[in-house]
This record gives sequence, structure tokens and C-alpha cells, in this order.
Amino acid sequence: MTTHDPTYPPPRRLKPWTTVERGLAKVGISGRMLVLAAPVLWLLVFFLVPLAVVFGISLATKQFGRPPYSPLLTTEEGTVQLTLHLSNYIRLFTDNLYVAAYLSSIRIAAISTILTLIIGYPMAYAIARAPDKWRNILLMLVVLPFFTSFLLRVYALTGFMRGNGVINQFLGLFGIEPLVMMQTDFAVYVGIVYTYLPFMILPLYTTLVKLDVSLFEASADLGARPLRTFLSVTLPLSMPGVIAGSMLVFIPAIGEFVIPSLLGGPSTLMIGRVLWDEFFTNTNWPRAAAVAMAMLVVVVVPIMLLQRAQSSVVEK
Repeated sequence: MTTHDPTYPPPRRLKPWTTVERGLAKVGISGRMLVLAAPVLWLLVFFLVPLAVVFGISLATKQFGRPPYSPLLTTEEGTVQLTLHLSNYIRLFTDNLYVAAYLSSIRIAAISTILTLIIGYPMAYAIARAPDKWRNILLMLVVLPFFTSFLLRVYALTGFMRGNGVINQFLGLFGIEPLVMMQTDFAVYVGIVYTYLPFMILPLYTTLVKLDVSLFEASADLGARPLRTFLSVTLPLSMPGVIAGSMLVFIPAIGEFVIPSLLGGPSTLMIGRVLWDEFFTNTNWPRAAAVAMAMLVVVVVPIMLLQRAQSSVVEK
């Protein structure tokens, strides 16, 4: 005769993550909140807090001491006073130096983005239509420059474009006079296009490789020539990649400092160089902070416009 064991069947043991999930649910924390906590905390600590500090410094005035700017909050006889100065922002819109620097940065970044698109689109299209066995190799060649330092790559360009560089030595073999390339806007365009070309190719490739080949075949069956097929089918369907690549090139190019400093001349005026001069040469932290905040606004506006255009394209 067997006796009934009250502990049979044995109780189910909860998995560790189930126990943690139930414990978080008791305090009102869901799994979604836990997943979002890390990026939100990252943005708060490394973006919003430094942004608030820079914005506060931009509302101060320059003074000699440590720190080299006036305090925003002062206490005198038990009274707390908040003093905000808008003189730095007013100076940005009244001084021709800053206005010219912003306009020049936008012009150089826009032209560089267009040149990068013109060069990168055929390369991305060729990679997307290449056989599978060659596609990964071609993508590796695109990202291969990232295996070396950005600064070293820019310095390498100086060895090609200087007066006695590789290009002029090659032209000298045919009796061609040396070209003046260094310390010009041309050198800056070459540097930006060379540096940011992978940022244009990769989003374009991601979009082009997903296109249905049957669409091209249907266009050819209807009598469309390759150029008409490209303008009517390929280009409209690849607009999300065009917009994403343009954003990835235009945004960092507008605040570029290293390339204009090493390849550009005195006439190459960009806001990154102005920011450097205000911060390190003039030791005017409030003015430099105001330049940085204004540059952030200049960058955010095209981002919003491009995102809106990208959303409208995706919805269609």
C-alpha cells in the first residue's frame, strides 16, 4: 500500500528572470521601462547635462579667473540673484565674422554632401548589384579606411596634394606645372568627401540592395530605357537612403575642424575653427559656448527638415 505524498508533484521553481520580473512589477517597473532606462540615462548624463552646462556658460560674460566666466547665481546679503547675459548671442548676429563663418560652413558642408552623393551613389549601386561572393569584399573595401586613424588619413592627403606631393610629381613627368591644391577650398572638399564617403555609401547600399529586381524588368518590358528606369524607379525608391546618407555627411561636415585646419587656408572660414579660436586663443568661454549652441540650432534645423522629408517618402 502506498501513501500519498503531499509534496508530489514537486513545486515548480521559477526561473531567475521570472523572479526578477515579478519583483520589478511589484515596485511598478515594467520590462519596457527597464530597457529604456539605459539609453535615457546615457542621454541625460552625457548629452542633456553637458548641454545645460554649455547653455548656462553662454549666458555668462568673460572674466579673468577660475572659471573664466561670471557666475549666473550670486548671493548678496541673503538674496539670490540670477543674472543672464544675451550679449554673446547678439554678437553672433551682428558681427560679420560669425555670420560669414556660419554661411561658409553651410556652403562647404552642402557642396561636400552633394559631391559625396554623386560619387557614392554609383559605388553603392554597383555593390548592391554585384554577385554575392564579391559583395562582402567590396563592402570591406568601403569600410577599410576606418581601420586607420582619422588624423592619419587627413595627413596622408597632405602628402598627395602639397607642392612636391605625389600628384604634382606625377604631373611633372608629363611636363605639367605643379598645381596649387593645399590651403584651398578644393583641398577641404577633397578631405571631407574622402573622409565621409563611407557614411554615404552604406545607407545607400542598404536601400538599393532591397529593391526588387522585377521592377526593373517590368520597366524594361514597358519600353523604358535604363536612364528612364533610373529616374522613375530606382531613384525614387532609394530616396530614404539618399536622405539618411546626406544627414550622416552634412551634420558632421558643418562642424568640421581638423580638415579645414590641415588642408584649408586662411580664407577657409568654418565655424569649427572659430569655436576653437574663441575657446583656446581668446579664452572667451561664454562666446565659445554661444557659438556652439548656435551651431547646434543650425544643425538641428536641417535634421528636422530631412527627417520630415524622409518620413513623407517612406509613407508614400
